Amino acid sequence: YAASQGARAFIIARRGRLIEDLPEGIRFTHTAIAIYSSIQLDNGATAKGYAIHNLYQDSEEQGVSHLITDYPVDFFWGAYALEAGIIIPSVAVQSALVNMYIEDKAKLLHNPRYSVVANSFNSERQNCTEYTLDVLNAAVYSTTNIEQLKANAKAYFSPQSVNMSRAKLTLASIFSDGVTLSDHGRKVETTTFGSLARYMQKYDLSKEAVIFESSGQITQF
Repeated sequence: YAASQGARAFIIARRGRLIEDLPEGIRFTHTAIAIYSSIQLDNGATAKGYAIHNLYQDSEEQGVSHLITDYPVDFFWGAYALEAGIIIPSVAVQSALVNMYIEDKAKLLHNPRYSVVANSFNSERQNCTEYTLDVLNAAVYSTTNIEQLKANAKAYFSPQSVNMSRAKLTLASIFSDGVTLSDHGRKVETTTFGSLARYMQKYDLSKEAVIFESSGQITQF
């Protein structure tokens, strides 16, 4: 689908849990950036396709993340449902994102201190979708200065409220190092696929945002 839209770069999301288990207003649990690339196969041959650039939570140290490049079959291997959130950026933003990876600058924005509900407006913690927002804004503003990027995000980006009681979130943090509220004030808000899509639509950074199902059904986001 992305290729049919001529996308050289796009944002992709998947859902790894029952939608009933997610807080209201949140549909996807993982977001990444896909770049049309030359991919070396196991037999040494080269093929064209989408490489997906992810921030993944460590499976053992849940308060830590790593940057990992994988491919569509890997990306959806752990998905609960075969549906994808897709944002096709504008042509100019696609070019800027491609250059971020050609110049190997995206890794400069990685913060390995992970939290599922990381605050979008500071650098204490980071989740996969906040990392996607940071890379997007670095491409748009042509800077990897994280303080400037956070100031710009605070001025223009509206995060998603996490509609779950603070008591539940605090309890979750007891059992998982991947959940902490230490980077939040009174409100708990984070970056999600939906808030990213709305931000890009508002400022004409995207051509379209859709939910693509395995049946081929496409719904405008």
